[in-house]
Amino acid sequence: MSTSMPVDTPKPPPKLELDEFIATALSSTPADLHPFFESFSKLYTRKLWHQLTLKLIEFFDHPLSKPFVVDVFERFVRDFEAKLNQLKLVEMGSKVSKEIDNPQTQLAFLTSLLSRIDAEKSQEAYVLLLANIAHTKLVFGDLEGTKTDMDKAWKTLDQLEGVDTSVNASYYKVAADYYKAKAEYAPYYKHSLLYLACVDVSTDLTPEERLLRAHDLGISAFLGDTIYNFGELLMHPILDALDNTQHDWIKKLLFTFNEGNIGKFEALAPLFPQEPILEENYPFLRQKICLMALIESVFKRNANDRTMSFQTIAEETRLPIDEVEHLIMKALSLKLIRGSLDQVDQKAQITWVQPRVLSRTQIGDLASRLGVWIDKLATVEQRMAPEISVAA
Repeated sequence: MSTSMPVDTPKPPPKLELDEFIATALSSTPADLHPFFESFSKLYTRKLWHQLTLKLIEFFDHPLSKPFVVDVFERFVRDFEAKLNQLKLVEMGSKVSKEIDNPQTQLAFLTSLLSRIDAEKSQEAYVLLLANIAHTKLVFGDLEGTKTDMDKAWKTLDQLEGVDTSVNASYYKVAADYYKAKAEYAPYYKHSLLYLACVDVSTDLTPEERLLRAHDLGISAFLGDTIYNFGELLMHPILDALDNTQHDWIKKLLFTFNEGNIGKFEALAPLFPQEPILEENYPFLRQKICLMALIESVFKRNANDRTMSFQTIAEETRLPIDEVEHLIMKALSLKLIRGSLDQVDQKAQITWVQPRVLSRTQIGDLASRLGVWIDKLATVEQRMAPEISVAA
């Protein structure tokens, strides 16, 4: 059942009595926060809205302010919110909402703020707030409402250029978390990497968040039925979060898949029970590593040596020969390779293999092949040089 709430005409905020508000705040907050309220009073009186915004953000980030942020926003900020940069207003409102324990009250707070944002004039603020509302609904268990708000946000975001990274980050974060809740691995993988591209992994995520994100990305890479190129993930610093943890074998397994190394895969397979979902999907993972082994086998060959017998493929993928044809057809259907099958002679002619990010070992192999090719060119040049001289 959706928890979507009707957006009513916003009620006007209670009239601000500045002196009374400041006096109450000074008597009820820790002394460390008093300079903030003194600044609020001066900046409000002088109508320095930009400077007041910066001071408010500093206040909302202060660890001692948490019990007071909702009251400050509702009693103080609402009085002049129309005069503020709307994106900054939404950023502040989003921070404040996180201090509201009750998800339904939090949703009502954000929905009320949404009704006061002009979706046409302040599109980035509108998208950011919709993404935060969607995330609140997700926590509340309302997947349908989450998807509805995600789609609304994307409709606007897709038309914008030069978007603030915080807006993109909020959208991609809720989208990734939504697809995680739905166990849709490939969309989770895509949106999670896009989210990480919008944040500073070392400062914007806690160590616990980095570890969880790296773990979930690894699992989604293994189980995504369209993910056969792990390159972007393998190069990402998020994977360092797995080092020296109980999940460090997941990082090893990612590189094992990228190399198409069936021997290493079999050596790591006894660890799969630590991740029951990998254990449950072992047949799929086995087929996936065989496909990766096929890609690697083709990649290692020279362009003029890519007609492979079923027997050779069976040996390199450790499959029975009667399963090779199905494997090749699967690779063709997934567009991992291009080519043709000769079922009579039991051969596959491969004309193209999907580009991918290479490990250091693979780069070394490629460099060696390039060196051989250069040597061949030099030999041809030496043979042709006398004939060119005579012709001249």
